[in-house]
Amino acid sequence: MKQTKKLKVVVIGGGSSYTPELVEGLLARHQDLPISDLWLVDIDEGMDKARVIADLTKRMIAKAECDITVHLTTNRQQALAEADFVCSQFRAGRIEARLRDERIAHKYRVIGQETNGLGGFSNACRTIPIALEIAKEMEALCPNAWLLNFTNPSGMVTEALTKYSTIKTVGLCNVPVNMERGAAEMLGVDRKDITMQIAGLNHLVWARKILHDGKDKCEQVINKLLAGNDRMTPKNIPPFKWDEGIIKSLGMVPCAYLRYYYQSRDILDKEYAASASKSNRADLVAKVEAELLEIYKDPTLDTKPKLLEERGGAYYSEAACELMSSIHNNKRSIMHVNTRNNGAIQGLPDDCAVEVSSIITSSEIIPLNVAPFETGTLRLIQLMKEFETLTVEAAMTGDINLAKRALMLNPIVDSGQHIDQALKETVRENIDFMPAFAHLLSK
Repeated sequence: MKQTKKLKVVVIGGGSSYTPELVEGLLARHQDLPISDLWLVDIDEGMDKARVIADLTKRMIAKAECDITVHLTTNRQQALAEADFVCSQFRAGRIEARLRDERIAHKYRVIGQETNGLGGFSNACRTIPIALEIAKEMEALCPNAWLLNFTNPSGMVTEALTKYSTIKTVGLCNVPVNMERGAAEMLGVDRKDITMQIAGLNHLVWARKILHDGKDKCEQVINKLLAGNDRMTPKNIPPFKWDEGIIKSLGMVPCAYLRYYYQSRDILDKEYAASASKSNRADLVAKVEAELLEIYKDPTLDTKPKLLEERGGAYYSEAACELMSSIHNNKRSIMHVNTRNNGAIQGLPDDCAVEVSSIITSSEIIPLNVAPFETGTLRLIQLMKEFETLTVEAAMTGDINLAKRALMLNPIVDSGQHIDQALKETVRENIDFMPAFAHLLSK
């Protein structure tokens, strides 16, 4: 039976430039998601931007003629009280922290991507303590609510939440959505007519199967990918060419982020050159966000601007809001999410977070078992999972040796004295967000 309960939805990081994307998706599903109150939560430093976002949100709601009250606050506890869904999309340290991460990474000649390597480690250590604070407040104020985590690095944040909190949580990334839509386009078929099986870790996934008309079309998609007909890579990732031999030998379709592993030095050289010319990803994101904010200020604007897709947020609302709808209405949809492994991927602990195709119900997320990965790929997944697990532990304990061990295991980070120096600088520059590491500054 269709649900009739009015919903309270809370967005942590309501001043994010992604919020109009989320609002668009909620409004498109207003009959399935009867929201009465939408709370946008941000911090004092972000309120100028959040007010602009809130005003645009109200105009979008008015245009859609939906009866939703928008609340803007810095009082997280007030917002969380009796919430039904909490959407986490905050950036600890804001864009300035990402700029610092990339600057430090490139200074020491390592990859500085925000979900992996030194940058991913830094982002996780800033974010996980705040995510667990939110979870603790939810346990007291809305224990039956779902926490939908879109905050990067989504896999590590979701792992911390599933291991150290009792709330119901699921992580989401738009990369699998881009892969699924792109595969359908490459095959020239309707997306609803294909079934894709995704498996791996966040930003480390492969399409194991692409089923259409009773056949697995993985090989066909691989051939189109290698021929230059790539429709799966998000717009925020520059065009690149896969190693044909590697991809064909895998027999799986890799997500675009796997270029960091299969072509590490090439990517590092490009990032280093971009950093020198101030055209690296963080600088570009800051520029796009500034442009978006000016567009959002237009009092006549009542739709999501096209420029938002340049932030890499394409289809974000589609995935986020469909996930919310599937949970609320117990649709039992199959979606690609970050959740507890529970044996879905053989060779990984049951209690770790993985990104796999799963059945979404109102009670729990049920990950679908996948065929065993071949040994070489499994070893890569295991290395990265150990990197993630140690990073989560380091974020909570402030143990610098765990941090070093984590980075040593990461295939795209080398080892040596420069990593010690990079870690010390990372902690020093982020100490306001890494209180667990404060003891290191007194030494």
